[in-house]
Amino acid sequence: MNRTSGSAGEGGNMAALLELYRISEDDLDRVREFAKMAGSGLEGLIGQWYEWLQNLPEYDHFFSEPETLERVKRLQQDYWATFLAAQMDDSYLETRRQVGETHARIGLSLNTYFAGMDMMLELFTRAVHKADLKDGAKLNMQESVTKMLHLDTSIVVDTYNHMVEETLTAQAKSLMEMSTPVTQIWSGILLLPIVGIIDSKRARDIMNATLAKIGETQARIFILDISGVGVVDTAVANHLIKITRATRLMGCDCTISGVSPSIAQTIVDLGIDVGRIKTTSTMKDALADAFQRVGMEITQAS
Repeated sequence: MNRTSGSAGEGGNMAALLELYRISEDDLDRVREFAKMAGSGLEGLIGQWYEWLQNLPEYDHFFSEPETLERVKRLQQDYWATFLAAQMDDSYLETRRQVGETHARIGLSLNTYFAGMDMMLELFTRAVHKADLKDGAKLNMQESVTKMLHLDTSIVVDTYNHMVEETLTAQAKSLMEMSTPVTQIWSGILLLPIVGIIDSKRARDIMNATLAKIGETQARIFILDISGVGVVDTAVANHLIKITRATRLMGCDCTISGVSPSIAQTIVDLGIDVGRIKTTSTMKDALADAFQRVGMEITQAS
């Protein structure tokens, strides 16, 4: 996925993000000052956060084991200690990306993550208001902490979305490969049985998978079995014709098998010119013809 220099994801860098969120050195100094004020009280703030978390449905799902809860609490302590240290370099950016990747892998919803960050911001805001500072200083400190927290959120969420997109792309690719299983059944012979509906996208996937397999195997014959295709209309017939023409350009002859009487009648009624396309009514006939053309003879054992 393409990312600009200001993105919080893979292509971003910390300097660009600080500029994007208008975080200055003064902001970082105020966050560090807040860290000194919070001191040992940070552990108490995290404790209050977990008390809030216990009311969410996800709590039992993710933190049902006491060992897991204690480990996550320690990680949470480290996370916010790093946040308040405000050492904004590329190492900091990488730790936040790792958090986004972890949340995506375990399946934590973004709604829960946003709610959790909002709750922590509320706890930080309360702590700022209790500080022995003038009102103007409190306001500036609260604004600096808020900008930092928004930056953190953007990095985690952008990485989370990137991980989800990669997973969906991989799943789509797997489904495509499952729906277009071009198989070499003999040297020089490929077979693809199609089941279901053929739309434009699936036709492209079939063509891409077929041509790639022809290039890989140098096959001479390709059998496209459509006995499992429920409906053949003008669009489907045209897709099939394009596939056969493309295979022919690569030196591979295509036979369409599984042409039922109803499909044949539909093609005739639609007035579709199938031209030089070779067809058979059954896959058995297509296989017998293919073996014969590559010099193989199948005989029935006595």
